[in-house]
Amino acid sequence: MAAKPDRSDRAARARLRSFTAKQTVHAEQVARRRRDNIVAIVAGLIVIALASTAQVLYFTAGPGVPVPTPTPSATATTPGNVGDVPSPDLSEYRDWTGQLTINDIPLGITLKGGLAPQGVAVFVSLAQTDFYTGKSCHRLTTEGFYVLQCGSVDGSGGGDLGFSYGPIENAPADNVYPAGTIAVARSQNDAYSQNSQFFIAYQDTTITADTAGGYTVIGQVTSGLDQLLGAVTNAGTADGSVDGAPLVPSTITSVTVQ
Repeated sequence: MAAKPDRSDRAARARLRSFTAKQTVHAEQVARRRRDNIVAIVAGLIVIALASTAQVLYFTAGPGVPVPTPTPSATATTPGNVGDVPSPDLSEYRDWTGQLTINDIPLGITLKGGLAPQGVAVFVSLAQTDFYTGKSCHRLTTEGFYVLQCGSVDGSGGGDLGFSYGPIENAPADNVYPAGTIAVARSQNDAYSQNSQFFIAYQDTTITADTAGGYTVIGQVTSGLDQLLGAVTNAGTADGSVDGAPLVPSTITSVTVQ
């Protein structure tokens, strides 16, 4: 017959059970904290990854493409004349009369130095130095707007005269250039790209202003426009397009102004 455990044995076993239970609880708490830390780290990494992806998409592919913010620059320049531009004083701020001859067709002209002093000064300076003599009228437009364009350095619309100027002067407020208007050609959206090239509107023409404005009107053809129409513009372009070189080769024979 087994001996009954005494009171001290029962107390020892109770203490062992209590210790074991506490160890088990502690182990579960440590494991739980470890799991929680791992979950927190993974969740943090996911959040960072999603935020980075969203930022990349926002700034490269969607409506949030960043708009560049201008910053001061030591090399920044403002629009202005380039090169040795004749002084507007050369226009004498008065009307000039003269003759522009194209393919031996004399066109009487009047220039408005009081309304477009810079543009008239340039035209008069080039005319007085015979720059225009022998230069081609390289462009004819026959639909939408109606102009014969002349005076490029290389005869085809290009070349470097060595200067360019602005601003735009005496542009029509309604964008209408009546038949016979003489105006300065320029690059689109650039008021300071004017130089030697000019155009003659051979019919009433509407040319919509761009971001730079309209076109500098320097004068008017006062006679001979009908002969120019019959000999050059009515023949159209060389390739049959609405904007190209004239079918009839056209050259400025001479320009005189006084």
